[in-house]
Amino acid sequence: MNQTNNQLNRKPNGWALMPLGLFFVLYIITFIVTGQLDSLPVSVAFVLAAATALLSAKGTINQRINIFCKGAANETILLMIVIFILAGAFAGSAKAMGAVEATVNMALSFLPHDMIPASIFLAACFISMSMGTSCGTIAALTPIAVDISPQIGMSLPAMIGIVIGGAMFGDNLSYISDTTIVATRTQDVRMKDKFKVNIRIVWPVAVLLTGLYIWQGFGLSHTASVVNEVEWLKVIPYMVVLVTALAGINVMVVLLTGTILSGIIGLLDAGFSIWDWAKAMNDGIVNDMGELIIVSLLAGGLFEIIRRSGGIDWLVAQLTKNIRSQRTAEASIATLVACTNLCTANNTITLIITGPIARQIGDTFHLDPRRTASLLDTFSCFVQGILPYGAQVLIAAKIAGNLQPTEVVPYLYYPFLIGIAVILSIVFRYPRKFAPKKQANFS
Repeated sequence: MNQTNNQLNRKPNGWALMPLGLFFVLYIITFIVTGQLDSLPVSVAFVLAAATALLSAKGTINQRINIFCKGAANETILLMIVIFILAGAFAGSAKAMGAVEATVNMALSFLPHDMIPASIFLAACFISMSMGTSCGTIAALTPIAVDISPQIGMSLPAMIGIVIGGAMFGDNLSYISDTTIVATRTQDVRMKDKFKVNIRIVWPVAVLLTGLYIWQGFGLSHTASVVNEVEWLKVIPYMVVLVTALAGINVMVVLLTGTILSGIIGLLDAGFSIWDWAKAMNDGIVNDMGELIIVSLLAGGLFEIIRRSGGIDWLVAQLTKNIRSQRTAEASIATLVACTNLCTANNTITLIITGPIARQIGDTFHLDPRRTASLLDTFSCFVQGILPYGAQVLIAAKIAGNLQPTEVVPYLYYPFLIGIAVILSIVFRYPRKFAPKKQANFS
């Protein structure tokens, strides 16, 4: 066993990447045949890729299985899974007891009605930060956007673009977002440290767009009424999670606290029993996070076999052979993220795939892991946010009715602008506080 492992660890081997190549080819074929990437469940694609890795690696079948299991049982993978489980339990509990609707109404009640576009954008930013999900935010706010669009004289694609932009803000920054969890765990950094880098890059974009939407609102009618009665008690779990996460409390404690609060507040409502709470937690874990948990385990095992077979070393060598600076090292990571996201149309899966590779590149070229985590998350949200075949745009278009996804793309200002912002942050090494002074030997 040790002899096999040593051999696998030392020799770069491009053929070891064949299972990962198969993963991407399956999605390309699926898109060509069906026109939709989600026709092939990602868990099935990873099962086929993992089976290929097990069959093609060196060593006896028992040795290969042991390597796969060690990868799946990696500390980072297991910690991510625990966080996913807690996040699912919290999301399911909060949704079942009505926290989503209450948070939407609260956000809209605090924002000025005579500036509807800016109000919708800021509401989407706040809700996605609280909920940690762009798709959930889009599902909650798109019906409101559809209703008020004709009332204020704003085109529906433009209004949907505002909702998606605000949703991607929280997807990128929220402490309980899937992408934040994966980006920080794969780079072994604290969430608040990644947040400090991230917010410096994207806040100018959010401020700029808020100003633009305020200006656009001046030329619109203001007859829409979008606020229902706010149930303040039901907002508390999201507020507690948001505040405690920003305060730097351990994310598992944050999510457990949010779950308990959601259940207690729900039990105070006559229509919510302890069995409803148990079912809500189960639904959140199984339905919302089940696939991510399965994919994380399969990806962990798959990447360990590829790593032991020399595939990761070979890929990193190819990606970095022309690198002469830390800028180009970061640019190579951004390119890898973009290409992977275009193939998978899922930014969380993208980070599961690219995170370990990015960390190895970062270690080689002395990149600050906080910057690397921010780069991974922000660039994946940029690409995901503009994909006409991505879940966010497809969900919004489906809820809106006859709207074509491609009609929304020109109005996706926020995703496009954070893409520009993160590219500029690479070029100008911003924020400089997180740009390492130590230089690698690039010769």
